[in-house]
Amino acid sequence: MSDPKVSKHMPLMKTVWNINAVRQFVKAKEAHWKINGLGHCAILHRGEYVGWGGFQKEGNDWDFGLVLNADSFGLGLKITRIALDMAKKDERIPYVTFLLPPSRINLGAFKRMGAEEHGQVTYEGDAFLKFRLDTS
Repeated sequence: MSDPKVSKHMPLMKTVWNINAVRQFVKAKEAHWKINGLGHCAILHRGEYVGWGGFQKEGNDWDFGLVLNADSFGLGLKITRIALDMAKKDERIPYVTFLLPPSRINLGAFKRMGAEEHGQVTYEGDAFLKFRLDTS
């Protein structure tokens, strides 16, 4: 999370990433699991940690978030497809949203998956591009 290649795409990352920030972050993510039965988790590839992500309830939307180590950026589409296959099997998730920072300029993969752009939204004071993909 402190890698500049990663954090430049995380506008909500406004604090110094230290052990206290990690504890608060993990506590907040674990709360989503307790409240909604889904949340973010560690992602492994060939037994190695490559990042974190998952589905998190944002209002009425199930938002999919993914943060990879810079060396693992190329795995994003593969991981996203696996997650979307899981969402399609989960009756709670009729559609998935993606909130992307405006710094993300390569959006072709989202459009090729069938995600539709739903404009710009403000989340915790920062602008994001919102995409939606039906899973039914």
